[in-house]
Amino acid sequence: MSATPIGPYTPVLKAGDWLIVSGQIGIDGDAKLVAGGMAAELRQLLANLSAHLQGAGASMDKVAKTTVFMTDMDDYPTMNEIYVAAFGDHRPARSAVAVAGLPLGASIEVEAWAHIG
Repeated sequence: MSATPIGPYTPVLKAGDWLIVSGQIGIDGDAKLVAGGMAAELRQLLANLSAHLQGAGASMDKVAKTTVFMTDMDDYPTMNEIYVAAFGDHRPARSAVAVAGLPLGASIEVEAWAHIG
């Protein structure tokens, strides 16, 4: 089950042959940030991302592009390890950028585009 959105946006939107998944942070089903820092948040947000894709009839292997927003680039090696575990041999195009802050004080956010055509 994917987490409830924390704002007035659409979590996943179909646009032609694409599913666009809004930025996900590591929130649980009660829209609360999970405890445990960046690694725990990333695992939860990837589970949320997967649930949104599955709810729209897709899966992680359909993701063509992600953007990773991080508040601390020192977390990059840990992020890479967890990210690779989630996507397996599938390697979407990816950008990773440092940001000053994220909703609810999250340390990481990921948005994704999945091609379903």
